[in-house]
Amino acid sequence: MASAVQELVDILNLEPLEVNLFRGRSPQSRWQRVFGGQVIGQALVAACRTVDEVATRPPHSLHAYFLLGGDPKVPIIYDVDRIRDGKSFTTRNVKAIQHGHAIFSMSVSFHVHEEGLSHQFAMPDVPKPEALPDEAELKAQVWPNMPEPVRRYYERERPIELRPVEYNRYLGDTLKDGRFHVWMRATGRLPDEPAIHQCVLAYASDMMLLDAALIPHRRSVFSADIMAASLDHALWFHRPFRADGWLLYAQDSPNLAGSRGFARGLIFAADGTLVASVAQEGLLRQRRGTAS
Repeated sequence: MASAVQELVDILNLEPLEVNLFRGRSPQSRWQRVFGGQVIGQALVAACRTVDEVATRPPHSLHAYFLLGGDPKVPIIYDVDRIRDGKSFTTRNVKAIQHGHAIFSMSVSFHVHEEGLSHQFAMPDVPKPEALPDEAELKAQVWPNMPEPVRRYYERERPIELRPVEYNRYLGDTLKDGRFHVWMRATGRLPDEPAIHQCVLAYASDMMLLDAALIPHRRSVFSADIMAASLDHALWFHRPFRADGWLLYAQDSPNLAGSRGFARGLIFAADGTLVASVAQEGLLRQRRGTAS
């Protein structure tokens, strides 16, 4: 297993402290705040640990609020409230705590699989990941031509490989319909437990989504005049998938107003199966003296 993926699996392997109480740690990187996707993934792990037979009653949705920036230097305590255990649905609330204060809260719903009607949107017609520059080609040919913050972000070792389709947006290209597509997958094979793949996708779902709200303004979260922070995050799981196989993250943004951007995404498996949907609102402020 690739080292970055092993680190992610280790980060998601929470330490049990007491009934309904878990401790998570952060990688000791140079980031001043904990990555939001890490907190989402760890909170989902904590909720799953309190559900019997989670393999047959997997999570189908989560709704989260980011309350305070996380401190990567100290552990995060996850306190799970077992709201309901029903015949078909199970509900959990998770609170993440640091320095005596809640930094994050999330509700998770679990559902026993049921047969019924089915439909889905078709996957967008975009190049397959094999037709795009691979990680080595991106590092050698593409990222050196990008602005420095973009290059640093994409060249950093990470557990999730990213292959953006419209990467020229970072050079100022206008995107048709304001839509952005990114192929992603874990950089190494994951264990076979479905819950792990859901938690890894929860982690990855916070990558870049808010950035879609800046596409109509020909900016990105890497722009010097933008300050960005996630406010809330919602994720729905529709069908089984593997997070170590290619997934297409199709993103757009219906609205940006009052310095709050709203973005949404559909996540497809490589065969076109719609496996998850995501929505997020975040703070997108123009720094003082830069507003146009």
